[in-house]
Amino acid sequence: MIRPLARWILVLALGAIGIVHFTSTRGFRVVVPDWATRATRLDKEAIIIASGAAEVALAAGLLLLPNERRRVGIATAAFFVAVFPGNVHQWRTHRSTPGLDTEARRLGRLFLQPLLVAWALWATTAPARPRMRAVPRIR
Repeated sequence: MIRPLARWILVLALGAIGIVHFTSTRGFRVVVPDWATRATRLDKEAIIIASGAAEVALAAGLLLLPNERRRVGIATAAFFVAVFPGNVHQWRTHRSTPGLDTEARRLGRLFLQPLLVAWALWATTAPARPRMRAVPRIR
């Protein structure tokens, strides 16, 4: 019961944040390190749009592909790892975004990221089934 609820919250959060990436690209530019634009040959806005599209796609995958849930969960965890350098960059450069407008919040975001990775993996894993004991044979 808890795992499906956690998965739904993850779907809603990914979808909502992904959509915000399309509507408020300017607010996320400070999170994109300059090296990311050189490495991808994309400008910051394109990286923000791509990450928003990835979040929406991951949310849709979790929602619409139940047989691939584990793989999409792993991809979601990998996505959270991939965007972590942006969170570090934001903390190191002391740049604010909505909701992350203090040093404490930016630092706290760094500790939240591993929890998001764990959440994505846990929420998309089928719970272990209890093993049934073999019934001894009566002879």
